[in-house]
Amino acid sequence: MHHLRNLSNPNRRAFLSLLLIVLLSCLHWSCDKPKATENPLDLTGTGEYSFSDYLPFANKPIRCFYHIPSNSSSTTPIFIVVHGAGREAKDLRDGLIAKANQKGFIVLSPEFSESFFPGSDAFNLANIFEDGDNPSPNTLNPPSEWTFSVLDPLFEDFKSIIGNISSQYDVFGHSAGAQMIHRFLIFNPEAKFNRLISSAAGWYALPNLQVDYPYGLNKSPAESIDPQLYFQRNAYIIVGSEDTDPNSFNLRHTAEADLQGNNRLQRAQYFFQESFRLANEGSFNYQWQYRLVNNVGHDAVALAIYSADLLY
Repeated sequence: MHHLRNLSNPNRRAFLSLLLIVLLSCLHWSCDKPKATENPLDLTGTGEYSFSDYLPFANKPIRCFYHIPSNSSSTTPIFIVVHGAGREAKDLRDGLIAKANQKGFIVLSPEFSESFFPGSDAFNLANIFEDGDNPSPNTLNPPSEWTFSVLDPLFEDFKSIIGNISSQYDVFGHSAGAQMIHRFLIFNPEAKFNRLISSAAGWYALPNLQVDYPYGLNKSPAESIDPQLYFQRNAYIIVGSEDTDPNSFNLRHTAEADLQGNNRLQRAQYFFQESFRLANEGSFNYQWQYRLVNNVGHDAVALAIYSADLLY
């Protein structure tokens, strides 16, 4: 108190008032709580939040819709689901709530909005090239800017917020999201996903070095990737048995796409069979599986529910 005695009365009163304010603030906010920057969100139940902590996408905030079952623990598996061209992240989350409660997994559904990830180049083709249909060395984007590169950081951020200690996540992508997800498998095969499900993509990048990108891997960064890295991952190619409309909305018809089949069912079968052939020719350990989902068309929620049953 020596220093307090040396203060004039007005200064002493001001100092004591300031000290009282600080003490009251600490009592109100519980000074031993983590700082807001350490745990900025309190996520429970069903809700949404915005993720912008991945530096390359700092100006592209991603709305994230989640559901955390009430009986979740620190080891409850996390299922990341990627929507189609309709950007229906919330609908996909909502469609999985009952199944998540039943099976015991956490749903995280990021929305890659049209505003920040416009068109097929930035979403379906994952922004690997500025123009995915006309790739060139001069228009190749850095890997950190490839759209699927946000998935690992998103997972790490989400699990830190909710106190989850899982080292891997499962990931599902439907239609346009399946295009991004199967490219994720091939172009980033050492990512942190455990199991990956590509659901009813409109067309595919074959793991074939003799076919030019975007329909194959020639003239793409994947030329230098060891095929064993992606063939050995736990991946599923799934499609509905009724997904047979050749005139389905947004289904690409080019000479290269039509070589894969006339509809999504044929193209999924072709992709799986050609991948198996290429892996067999190269004597690679092939772990991909094909699943035909009976009595289902191009239905994102139905295929996501099937995938949850498959995984959990």
